[in-house]
Amino acid sequence: MSYESPRQMNEQELVASFSDAVRFGHLYVLYQPKINHTTGRMIGAEALMRWKHPIYGVQMPLDFIPVLEKNNLILDADLFVCESVCRFLRRCLDEDIPAVPISINMSRYDIFNHDYVNMIEQMRKKYDIPVKYIHIEVTESSAIGGMELMTRALNQMHEYGYVVEMDDFGSGYSSLNILKDLDVDVIKLDMRFLSGDIGGRGGAILSSIVQMTKWLNTPVLAEGVETPEQAEFMKSIGCYYIQGYLYSKPLNDEEFIEKLKIVDHEPLSKSTDLIYSINSGRFWDPQSMETLLFNELVGPAAIFTYKDGKTEFVRVNAKYIKEIGMNLTAREMLGMDLLDSLDDDGKKDLVGTLERAIATGEEEECEVWRNVCSQICGEEKVLIRGHVRMIGHADDRYLFYAMVQNITADRRRYEALEESERKFRMASEQNNTYAWEYEISTHRMRPCFRCMRDLGVPPVVEDYPQPLFDNGLFPPDYYDMYMDWMKQLENGVDHLEAIIPLTPDRIPFIVRYTTEFDENGCPLKAYGSATIVVDDMADK
Repeated sequence: MSYESPRQMNEQELVASFSDAVRFGHLYVLYQPKINHTTGRMIGAEALMRWKHPIYGVQMPLDFIPVLEKNNLILDADLFVCESVCRFLRRCLDEDIPAVPISINMSRYDIFNHDYVNMIEQMRKKYDIPVKYIHIEVTESSAIGGMELMTRALNQMHEYGYVVEMDDFGSGYSSLNILKDLDVDVIKLDMRFLSGDIGGRGGAILSSIVQMTKWLNTPVLAEGVETPEQAEFMKSIGCYYIQGYLYSKPLNDEEFIEKLKIVDHEPLSKSTDLIYSINSGRFWDPQSMETLLFNELVGPAAIFTYKDGKTEFVRVNAKYIKEIGMNLTAREMLGMDLLDSLDDDGKKDLVGTLERAIATGEEEECEVWRNVCSQICGEEKVLIRGHVRMIGHADDRYLFYAMVQNITADRRRYEALEESERKFRMASEQNNTYAWEYEISTHRMRPCFRCMRDLGVPPVVEDYPQPLFDNGLFPPDYYDMYMDWMKQLENGVDHLEAIIPLTPDRIPFIVRYTTEFDENGCPLKAYGSATIVVDDMADK
């Protein structure tokens, strides 16, 4: 066959090439991760069908999928995707590669014309894949004209234990009715719904949808997230799960396996870059993106000037006013000199921070106690953590951008926890208890104060527990048993307990582990403790 330039194939060519595409791998699957934007953890992925003809090149899904539907080939294509996913998951399970749920798409033609759900179930059983690792995505439009069939299919999926996701919610003509009638477990929102207007009507509607899903106790995921602005907006309205090019393009098997091995994922374009790229001059344009970000997306923020040991607020957003508290008004805020609300130590800390920011041109951080006074609430001392950056200057007058967080409650909780920990430590002195935290994915252990003081354990133990066997704290004859415990924790056991002789003196301790899990039921951390066995128990 002679070479031709890449082009979109016509319907006849697509249909004629389909069998060979399946047989020779021209049809294939890519995986796009789904990420919890607040933790950086991968919570799943979507399997995406792709077609690359050896001569005509990549064929666009929007072009070839309707052709497959029209010519009754979509079932074979969807089953091909399902088997590819099952084969991939089987590899992960066999090779101890961390696995996450992968969603496959179900076409309306699959349920209208075929016994699709049973076919999927048979495929899953063939490869012995736990049902929790396969999610099924249905589109809102697939229910139009066939609600009874769709409802029956969803009921059957739930009977088998599948999680069902509704894709492209909001793109149909009767979204609320569809949501009322279909018992889906996850709702996916397409960011194209915004049409680039984060702060406009689309954003308001998305916010309402997210709030509605909370009432229904249904998780929501934003699909097609490409920019930090979109991710931060979705997080600000309560949507923490995202999918899109901000974190990853669709990946082939080997690329996706490398992603699966990463515990904490970073966006390809960091949200902090958003702040650093702000044009300070455009803050004063009410229609600018900078104003939108300042008012809606970046959290509690203020702009103030600094000159000759004095500050003056020139702009605060509503979130800043709310964060500081005390029922202050914007007018009261703008009339304040920030330094006047600080004691001498606080003034010294803040001025030092501002001077460093001027000298370095970088973001600087400080924590200061402020005396805040309002006509309604009187006076109160609040602890404010601020991140400041100089964004402009003229002669000896400097303009600063600040993002703040009221951490008063956190500090008081910390102090209460510290006091509680002090009491616990005193109690531990009496009952000879040691405690530690073990990060399962990194094999990193953080011990309690007594472990460090009495046993010489460093603040962080890498490659735990090997160093503790090397230094003799753990007896070598318990090595195999303890390493088996570590493997059990990795595999998700929720509790372990045994009497083990520890320290070079082989003092018997009751050693216990309790495991903490993430959204997918994967083990995150294990909390360990060792309590010395009293003599009468040891005698038993």
